[in-house]
Amino acid sequence: MSSTVVGILGLLTIVAIVVTLFKSKTQPAIAFIVWPTILALVLVIGGRFTFDNLASMIKAGFNSTGPTAALFVFSVLYFGIMTDAGMFDVIIGKLMTFVGDNVIGVCIVTCIIALVGHLDGGGASTFCIVVPAMLPVFKRMHMRKTSLLRIAVLAMGVLNLMPWAGPTMRAASVLGIEAGSLWQTILPIQICGIILSLVHAYFTGVQEKARGAGLNGKLAAEEGEVVEEESDDASVPASNPELARPQLFLFNILLTIGVIAMLIWDVFPSYYPFMIGVALALFVNYGFTAKMHKKIINLHAGPALMMCSTLMGAAVLMGILTSSLGADGAVISAKTMELPADAIPSVVRCLAGLVSAVLPAALGRHLPLVIGILSVPLALAFDTDSYFYGMLPVVIGIGQAFGVEALPIAVAMVVCRNCATFISPMVPATLLGTGLAEVDIKDHIKASFMYVWGFSFLCMIVAIIFGIMPL
Repeated sequence: MSSTVVGILGLLTIVAIVVTLFKSKTQPAIAFIVWPTILALVLVIGGRFTFDNLASMIKAGFNSTGPTAALFVFSVLYFGIMTDAGMFDVIIGKLMTFVGDNVIGVCIVTCIIALVGHLDGGGASTFCIVVPAMLPVFKRMHMRKTSLLRIAVLAMGVLNLMPWAGPTMRAASVLGIEAGSLWQTILPIQICGIILSLVHAYFTGVQEKARGAGLNGKLAAEEGEVVEEESDDASVPASNPELARPQLFLFNILLTIGVIAMLIWDVFPSYYPFMIGVALALFVNYGFTAKMHKKIINLHAGPALMMCSTLMGAAVLMGILTSSLGADGAVISAKTMELPADAIPSVVRCLAGLVSAVLPAALGRHLPLVIGILSVPLALAFDTDSYFYGMLPVVIGIGQAFGVEALPIAVAMVVCRNCATFISPMVPATLLGTGLAEVDIKDHIKASFMYVWGFSFLCMIVAIIFGIMPL
């Protein structure tokens, strides 16, 4: 079976997943399991690889997502405990005193928190900072949770250009330059992007206010909008009075700061700070009582299980789509830039080759511009490693044939793709963010896709104005 056919099958699989999710035919976890499995069976029947190879690929997918699954479970438990203990009630009260009934102020504060929180370049840790802090405010002020996520992901996409963030480091390694050098090139774009993210937050606030959002607002029904969900949220108490521990607010806030500090410190695995946090929060807030601890955990077991099952499904998706195979049948990581000549490239590498083969025929000299325009849709189909280590070298090679330098191509792929990093279902942190915000991944993509794509166009225009990208 040729790589072109594999690439086409991979594209059809991704389209099938997106359509299934958008039409609400099943839960994301099931879609992530069923469609890639069908693809895998077709590839096995076609002689692409064996069932033993398939098993190794799926195991590799679970090895890559296992730590994130642990992070999912314990972050949900931790923030659930903090909500039960009433920590967020106090924070919300102070914040509401600061912004009052100012919907626009809430949106701008959300953007600022996301910008500051993402200075470490970690998507998962940023979602763990922004969403639990702001979600209760959005609920109480009748604001859409999808707006919260969109404000956060655009701000995070801009900050993801920092030299220590994953995409910039990956692109720099492909170019063979220092990440700091690449960052200096794209710094003007990042500065403009930060300003644009704040402007977007302002206009999102204007939109929410026009809908009637606010402490005493009445929501306006919109086409395709589920108003029932929002009215339900407004009636839900912030915490259970029986579980509230207002006298322990100082401890809980210090514990939360400590957990976040450990995340930023980045010495321990990302899930470990939340494991320690859950244990300490249970003992201090609810004593040394197994029955009470079980009750608290059971209260949040449903959301934790849903998030974990989604990530386990994503592990199957990632394993089947992103794993290449060596001649000995061993799985080759998506981080590998150049595969051995006798290796079997992954589905997404075949898809990258297919995309690259189609584009330059008519648009070779404008390759950076074309890649920039297509980066957001492509982000839905590629995980970060496959995009930068698999597709970027191929596109650079094609660009060289048309006299296009490597740097503008890398800038287009880094800047424009970064805008869409946290709406992609191929990025585990996206699933964490939607889970914490209680938003379906399809609703997040629907609400954010066109805004993110437009945002990437604006960043690309800035790059052209500054001469970083050729027109």
